[in-house]
Amino acid sequence: RLVRNTNVLIGRLPENFLRFSSDETNGESDGGQTERQIQCDEEVAMALQQQQYHRWGASPQNIRGRLDVTIAEARLVKNYGVTRMDPYVRLRIGHHVYETRTCYNGAKNPKWNKVFHCYLPQGVDSFHIEIYDECSFTIDEMIAWVLYKIPESTITSGQTVEEWVDLNGKQGDGKEGQICIVTSFTPLNKTALQNTGYPVAAAPMVPVIMPNQYGVVYGTNPALPQVYVQPGPPPTGAQPQTQPIVISEEDVKQVSEMFPNVEIDVIKAIMETQRGNKDRTINSPTGAQPQTQPIVISEEDVKQVSEMFPNVEIDVIKAIMETQRGNKDRTINSLLQMTSENN
Repeated sequence: RLVRNTNVLIGRLPENFLRFSSDETNGESDGGQTERQIQCDEEVAMALQQQQYHRWGASPQNIRGRLDVTIAEARLVKNYGVTRMDPYVRLRIGHHVYETRTCYNGAKNPKWNKVFHCYLPQGVDSFHIEIYDECSFTIDEMIAWVLYKIPESTITSGQTVEEWVDLNGKQGDGKEGQICIVTSFTPLNKTALQNTGYPVAAAPMVPVIMPNQYGVVYGTNPALPQVYVQPGPPPTGAQPQTQPIVISEEDVKQVSEMFPNVEIDVIKAIMETQRGNKDRTINSPTGAQPQTQPIVISEEDVKQVSEMFPNVEIDVIKAIMETQRGNKDRTINSLLQMTSENN
């Protein structure tokens, strides 16, 4: 027989409700626990800040500063989706690539309002922006792109610049619409790093207590493992084993058909850097774009489809057939799906 607890607590919950503290068994007072927790918070924050800094390398000579980029929204001139368009933005600064979330059913007026905090390397004064339409059963289609030059006033005087930038695409250069970009820059110099107390060449080993099933535990607890924040191999000297890279000849063939102007050796080299992942190889910024064959729409096919769907206008049939690259069967299936949804 199932027995349920019928006790109910009425009123305000105590301050330490559902909180776990490693100092409870030590008999410390509330004030001592608070001071110890604040001290441990400062140690953890310092360790995480060092980890964030050394993630970009121990030498700051190659970094000019931090560039904050906001991808706000876009105004596109055409909806390339069959029934809807789900755009997202891919941003590439130097060797680093960032992506926004997908604006589902954003169509021609997607809004992202995504802020990226990026380190700007020396010699980089622009970044690539690409807008993709997220597809469910096919490769995401790039519908617009632009090479955005960072405003000089942003770099030199630290001004925050908001700008609507013309996009390139199938409609032509600067004719695909506009995207709203907000940029600001914070210089990063070696002297400022040294004044923070962090050495430039090497990072000290700082113990950080990691979370367990009860939440974040502050203080020293021998029952929990200690993680040392330091670039390079683990302190134990054990080296992580790397799995062998497997490159499928079938994947190489498919990528080669999409990029006929790229040599096989180049495709294999890029696929090796992407550890054999075909999708990341296709989306890799190689500078080459897949060649698209001209779309041929047969008037006979349009006539046959129009006879099957007399209530659908000819222009709608041609538009759907264009999205299906002239394939009559896929056009019929799309129209059947549309008519069934309407019914």
